[in-house]
Amino acid sequence: MATPGKLPGGRELVLLCLFLELLLEANAGSLFYSVPEEKDKGSFVGDIAKDLGLQPQELAKRGVRIVSRGRTQLFSLNPRSGSLVTAGRIDREELCAQSPRCLVTFNILVEDEMKLFPIEVEIIDINDNTPQFQLEELEFKMNEITPPGTRIPLPFGQDLDVGMNSLQSYQLSPNPHFSLDVQQGADGPQQPEMVLQSSLDREEEAVHHLVLTASDGGNPVRSGTLRIRVQVVDVNDNPPAFTQAEYHMSVPENVPLGTRLLIVNATDPDEGANGEVTYSFHNIDHKVAQIFQLDTHTGEISSKEPLDFEEYKIYSMEIQAQDGAGLMARAKVLIKVLDINDNAPEVTITSVTTAVPENFPPGTIIALISVHDQDSGDNGHTTCSIPGNLPFKLEKLVDNYYRLVTERTLDRELTSEYNITLTATDQGTPKLSTQTYISLLVTDINDNPPVFHLDSYSVYIPENNPRGASIFTVRAQDADSNENAQVTYSLVEDTIEGAPLSSYLSINSDTGVLYALRSFDYELFRDLQLRAMARDSGNPSLSSNVSLSLFVLDQNDNAPEILYPTLPTDGSTGVELAPRSAEPGYLVTKVVAVDRDSGQNAWLSYRLLKASEPGLFSVGLHTGEVRTARALMDRDTLKQSLVVAVQDRGQPPLSATVTLTVAVADSIPEVLADLGSIRTPANPNDSDLTLYLVVAVATVSCVFLAFVIGLLALKLRRWHSLRLLQAPGGGLVDPPASQFVGMDGVRAFLQTYSHEVSLTADSRRSHFIFPQPNYADTLISQESCEKKDFLSRPQSLLEEKEKTSAQQAPPNTDWRFSQAQRPGTSGSQNGDETGTWPNNQFDTEMLQAMILASASEAADGSSTLGGGAGTMGLSARYGPQFTLQHVPDYRQNVYIPGSNATLTNAAGKRDSKAPAGGNGNKKKSGKKEKK
Repeated sequence: MATPGKLPGGRELVLLCLFLELLLEANAGSLFYSVPEEKDKGSFVGDIAKDLGLQPQELAKRGVRIVSRGRTQLFSLNPRSGSLVTAGRIDREELCAQSPRCLVTFNILVEDEMKLFPIEVEIIDINDNTPQFQLEELEFKMNEITPPGTRIPLPFGQDLDVGMNSLQSYQLSPNPHFSLDVQQGADGPQQPEMVLQSSLDREEEAVHHLVLTASDGGNPVRSGTLRIRVQVVDVNDNPPAFTQAEYHMSVPENVPLGTRLLIVNATDPDEGANGEVTYSFHNIDHKVAQIFQLDTHTGEISSKEPLDFEEYKIYSMEIQAQDGAGLMARAKVLIKVLDINDNAPEVTITSVTTAVPENFPPGTIIALISVHDQDSGDNGHTTCSIPGNLPFKLEKLVDNYYRLVTERTLDRELTSEYNITLTATDQGTPKLSTQTYISLLVTDINDNPPVFHLDSYSVYIPENNPRGASIFTVRAQDADSNENAQVTYSLVEDTIEGAPLSSYLSINSDTGVLYALRSFDYELFRDLQLRAMARDSGNPSLSSNVSLSLFVLDQNDNAPEILYPTLPTDGSTGVELAPRSAEPGYLVTKVVAVDRDSGQNAWLSYRLLKASEPGLFSVGLHTGEVRTARALMDRDTLKQSLVVAVQDRGQPPLSATVTLTVAVADSIPEVLADLGSIRTPANPNDSDLTLYLVVAVATVSCVFLAFVIGLLALKLRRWHSLRLLQAPGGGLVDPPASQFVGMDGVRAFLQTYSHEVSLTADSRRSHFIFPQPNYADTLISQESCEKKDFLSRPQSLLEEKEKTSAQQAPPNTDWRFSQAQRPGTSGSQNGDETGTWPNNQFDTEMLQAMILASASEAADGSSTLGGGAGTMGLSARYGPQFTLQHVPDYRQNVYIPGSNATLTNAAGKRDSKAPAGGNGNKKKSGKKEKK
């Protein structure tokens, strides 16, 4: 960069300051630098940080960078020093060709302020190119009669440098016939001409060799040479002549290769070789020579490379025509290239923002865009647009720059991402366009509260629910994203019957599942009003709530309650009155009951469960009214006990019972007198206690009876053993016949509990058979058992005795058993019906001993049966007037094992009445009389 020299005086200094001030005002909008070409990479150009008023370290922070259009980046910023440096080696000739001044323009962008600063850098030429000729050797012919002073134009040299470094002078090697004359051309370049100084003589010298040297003004000086060979020929006095001094042609730039563009024509009136004209390019740029092709014989000019309006708008060339004798003529050809719309606009995104929050205000800058079209005129005029349905707009800046800004506030919940299509279109025919896409992500802010699916919820839960059970789930959705959409749930604090809501219900903060912390009772409260809150995790967080109505559904968990009649608390018995004159349907009382449940669970029905007199009373199914079902009779007892059941219709049904006592009487005094004997235990547990006492007494009595029977059996066994030892030869002694007394008394006792007694001499065991007690007319034989079996069953024997005694009928005069009723082999067996008394003397004596023992005990009043004297304990059952004479003869039930004999009633014998098994009875009776 050039440094201004010092001015000698103060006046010159003032003038210099004024000049610089005017220069700064004229270029206030741009910065100007200069740098020589061919500098190494990183060479200093200018201090950008200082000129922009920034510190070097601020360049990176504020996003200062270079933006250029449609070319390779030639410069870069040094972030440490804040200076502008070269990005590589710069060739001025390649960049600006032959332009007198080479300026590179670009912009500096301060990204945080979105400001552009135009920069101009002048590339200063250095002497790095040598002057060159297109030909290394030039040969032409000259007629020997050519007059002195003839000028022969020579090709001029080309030096790509400019200024003093460009071609400055020509020199021709010394020759007595030729000299050099350099003419200044109208368009700038020097045109060397060789001037014939003296006539040529072919015979003296047929060929002349010259050297033309072209030199530049650089330091050091560079030069190029052209060898010239002049051949002297015979006389040719007519040179070729072109039809036009200049040829003009306009062609579009998209002309196909090989197209004939122009034909130049030159004529020569000479004959023979002197009249044959050939064409060639003369003084043409080497790049132009590569684009066009010239036919040397026809003068036809055609294209061999594509034409580019953006590179050359006019191609200028010179055509030389030469005849066979060496005479020449020249014509100028100008080919104008017409621009066509063959370049689509170029779109460059200089700066772009890829993400923007949805709450940014309108006018936010999204991107900085540059549009350029290499065409000219309307073909190079461009417009940039975006779709109209987007919330963005383009604002045009200087130098075909645009910025993309938001037109309105964005909403991520509507559109979370935009793919913006930028379309740049030129005004050519046809129009060309280029599309570029910008992806913009709209980031979320917490601007949406959670929203429940419904405005309110109704929850139904059956009562008696288990604690901790899930009963409902609430859901809320947040239109935001990420943590702004993470919803947590809670219950709005409240109190229910003095207790906090949190003691009744809880909610899962993540899932919204509602849990019951206690078991609900429909009878305590039936509904519950609460509010659930959903809150997101944004900053600040947003929330919404919803009302929940919790309804408790009734379950059948309460049995009916009897309101009337109620059990008196003073221990007395509540009694309902019913006159004996009551007609059927008479309302005696009404059972009133309620159920704490509701609905079907509280629908009650009444029924009569138990009555002391069935059929006397009826209960209304739905009313509970107790009415007489028939007229009362005298035989109906005074005290009627009714058990009424009340049942609901739940699932499962529950019920309650009440016991009614109805007194049947014609008058109130009668009722009062008779009710004195009615006692009802004040406590229902008293009846159970009485039952336990009765069972205990019966158990003790049975044990005692078993002990007595066992003791008696032991005595009989010892007595039987003694008799067997005392009898000589095992004989048996018959008892006296007078000992057969008291048989009627024995029969009365054994009519209910009949014992089949078998005594055998050889077995020494007693065999007892217990028939079923529920049949008074039939004795069923049982399996024989040992004595110990008999002793083990006193309690059952006593129970059977009580049952049978309750069914005891008056004695029958004809008490004899039929053949089917006889025990043993003479009873239910199908053997011979005729039975005889035992012929064995031992058996007879045993039977007599038993009967006499029983009669003696009855006469002495020492019977163990619990009766008075001579009654064998039977007076307690049949009354005091019942004596032994009323006891039937029980000899019929006594038989001797091993024999089919059966005792016969004496009365039967007297009356001469034959029993069902007549033959057998007659035999027995006869044997008895004989004995």
